[in-house]
Amino acid sequence: MQEGKEESGAAAPPLLALNHVSRLCRNVKKSIDFYTKVLGFVLVERPPALDFDGAWLFNYGVGIHLVQSKDDDKLPSDSHHLDPMDNHISFQCEDMEEMEQRLKEFNTEYIKRTMEDESGTKIDQLFFNDPDGFMVEICNCENLKLVPAGSMGRIKLPFDRHNPPLDLDANSNPSYSY
Repeated sequence: MQEGKEESGAAAPPLLALNHVSRLCRNVKKSIDFYTKVLGFVLVERPPALDFDGAWLFNYGVGIHLVQSKDDDKLPSDSHHLDPMDNHISFQCEDMEEMEQRLKEFNTEYIKRTMEDESGTKIDQLFFNDPDGFMVEICNCENLKLVPAGSMGRIKLPFDRHNPPLDLDANSNPSYSY
């Protein structure tokens, strides 16, 4: 098989990794506090051409773009509803106990679930909502083997190239508006 070709004969798309997840917010400042304090994201500068209320956060190789909602009907109506089968974003975690303690420290309501597959491999999951009711999962899902189901082609894993370059000048003190 030719490099970069799927078994169907079509070329694989030239994708590298997930870049960002966008979230509408009732209050961008509260969402910044949540994602930075609870989940450890870092506030980064947005391009000045973006002339609407919002903020960009980055860590763990992925960005979260927060956008001030102009219509609350687009946001979840029940911020306390936690159903692991609903839409959510998920983050790998290397220390589930520490993350659970962190959720407790920030008074974040969550549910905990442990799943075990046929081989005895266990994964732990924590589900909770951000301030706007969007569900987040923290898991140690890397415990599960990634096994292609049939002939789906090659799996491309992310690598350092997908992380943006950092411009960290100790003498600069960037200002952020949100």
